[in-house]
Amino acid sequence: MDHLPEHLPTTQAAVTALTALAARYAREIEVSDDIGADQTSRRSSAGFGVTTDPDGSLPHEAYVEFGGVPRVSVRLHPDDDALITVEGIECPDIARDDVPAFLRSVFEGLAHVRARRFPPGYRLVVPLPGDRAHTEYVPMILLSPWLSRNVR
Repeated sequence: MDHLPEHLPTTQAAVTALTALAARYAREIEVSDDIGADQTSRRSSAGFGVTTDPDGSLPHEAYVEFGGVPRVSVRLHPDDDALITVEGIECPDIARDDVPAFLRSVFEGLAHVRARRFPPGYRLVVPLPGDRAHTEYVPMILLSPWLSRNVR
């Protein structure tokens, strides 16, 4: 197996790692980049018409879509975090360094949906290194065929 870097200091490093993951799991990948404070989705600190951060660098945000099932997309924010969407379920605030491990768990079938009988409910559980897991509430109406197949 290819070795992916443990630390992803930039959005471009993360895009490179995700491209390697797509190749490893034989998935199509589509990447779109937004560069400059006037182009990224988080503009709160940028003034009107400002394209650089206060330190003079250009913030870089990327949106990555993977082909196949499950449907997965990743929005890499310039602030070292990401929003990962799996089958329509948004998983916000994933540390950029955890994104490759998160996706490996999904692509390798380790991610699952935990069902609770009372009160009824579902949660997407994605194991991460170090005995951690990211969990996200799944409304019953959003249970896709892939999510339903992975209920435990």
